[in-house]
Amino acid sequence: MSLRRPAKIQPQNFEFNSSSLEAANKIVSKYPDGKQQSAVMALLYIAQRQNDNWIPLEAMKYIAKFLKMPYIKVYEVATFYTMYNLSPVGKHFIQVCTTTPCMIRGASKLVEACKEKISKNECELSSDKTCSWMEVECLGACVNAPMMQINDEYYEDLDKEKTLKILDQILEGKTPKPGSYRGRINNEPENNRKTLMDFKNA
Repeated sequence: MSLRRPAKIQPQNFEFNSSSLEAANKIVSKYPDGKQQSAVMALLYIAQRQNDNWIPLEAMKYIAKFLKMPYIKVYEVATFYTMYNLSPVGKHFIQVCTTTPCMIRGASKLVEACKEKISKNECELSSDKTCSWMEVECLGACVNAPMMQINDEYYEDLDKEKTLKILDQILEGKTPKPGSYRGRINNEPENNRKTLMDFKNA
């Protein structure tokens, strides 16, 4: 759980860039007067996206001033929720689901691929510092198991060979196509629908 501790090396300052500031102001404007602090989770996520997938302490202090709330309260939120990364994870953060449905369908092979292509250990940056990986609990795509999440995108219906190809593309600076790697649309059955064929006549 090393990601739950703030990184030892921290930037000296942080502030929202123009696009992040616009997004933050838009979110805060949706809250009634006196309730703007409730936007803290959304603003932490904005800071994380801006800062290559992790939140430095200076970003928490910045958000605390932005929302006029105690810094410790922002820190408590950031350290409680595992979706916030407190140390560098790289531009591409790979999360491999190893909960039961994915485990049964071969998630261990996806882990093997990450160890071969990225690093031998979880939460460890690749040699070029561009990506890292970790095992996580259910990501809610059990029907399309095994799967993994890379930043905001889902990659589903995987096996080791397909995972290796996806990771190769990332390491080459390319953007692999998200979704099912067995040609399914969302989580529909393969080879067309098998049930509820006469629903139009119901």
